Amino acid sequence: MTAFTTEKIDVEPWFDMELFMGVSQETRLGGDVMERFMALWKNWLPHLTVKGIDTGKIKYLLVALDEAVEQDVDKAWESSPSNAFLYNALAQTMCMAAVHAVIPEVQDAGCAPAPKPTAALREALEAEGIPYSNDKDPILSRRYAVVTHYPFKGGCEICVLQSNCPKGQGQMEAASVVLPGYEHPQQM
Repeated sequence: MTAFTTEKIDVEPWFDMELFMGVSQETRLGGDVMERFMALWKNWLPHLTVKGIDTGKIKYLLVALDEAVEQDVDKAWESSPSNAFLYNALAQTMCMAAVHAVIPEVQDAGCAPAPKPTAALREALEAEGIPYSNDKDPILSRRYAVVTHYPFKGGCEICVLQSNCPKGQGQMEAASVVLPGYEHPQQM
């Protein structure tokens, strides 16, 4: 059994219109749509978990929306796929806005790099009810969840998903640097 501690982080992320527009791939939204999404944002805030995880050696940030939000998005698919797509983008935006509120450097890097799933991290996430979906891939079981280093350690260069990510492969603009002492094991 690995030792770890968790700490709830109080944060109420603000709605980032620019981030939402990028995630949703929309160029404009009407006022009635925005009013609906702002109400949905407020309804989803109590379903947001933001925690620091300290495994003794490495610290992480966990941000996740619970199953109720997944159910809202799934229900939307039944009546309006275009609304469901936007609901999905809103949930993703909420998670990333929470990450940005706690670790502002992630916004500049353009991504929250995924850490290597250590035994201690796996145990902590399991205890939080958000385990990895299997033993070989670093994919979380919750649809709207992010785990990253806390504090910020670097961008794409330290991300365990780099080999599968278009941004990490230079196919998209990447704007980050590795902080000294946090080099990815493959770079050493």
